[in-house]
Amino acid sequence: EVQLQASGGGLVQAGGSLRLSCAASGFTFDDYAIGWFRQAPGKEREGVSCITGSDGFRYYVTSVKGRFTISSDNAKNMMYLQMDSLKSEDTAVYYCGAAPLQTWVAGCVEYEYWGQGTLVTVSS
Repeated sequence: EVQLQASGGGLVQAGGSLRLSCAASGFTFDDYAIGWFRQAPGKEREGVSCITGSDGFRYYVTSVKGRFTISSDNAKNMMYLQMDSLKSEDTAVYYCGAAPLQTWVAGCVEYEYWGQGTLVTVSS
């Protein structure tokens, strides 16, 4: 059974940093694309950053490029999101997601598995 659990959210001032972690189980990173998604109040969920476990190809949504860095430790089945220079518009519940490479389309599209989110609040 695929399980994902995000952690590391919190309250931070604009310009600050946070590091999110995602603990995964039930699958092998090499066979999946994994990523971070977020949903702000009143908005649809959007893909923030995703990575393919096999070759480490990274995708970032334009709004976070240069500020966020995705990484993974395949041996530990852990994924991370280092978020720097945070802005108030980054406030959202952040989720980790996973998609088998067999059904994965590209970037942060067509993910099947989701964990519970962690709330990130950026105060201005």
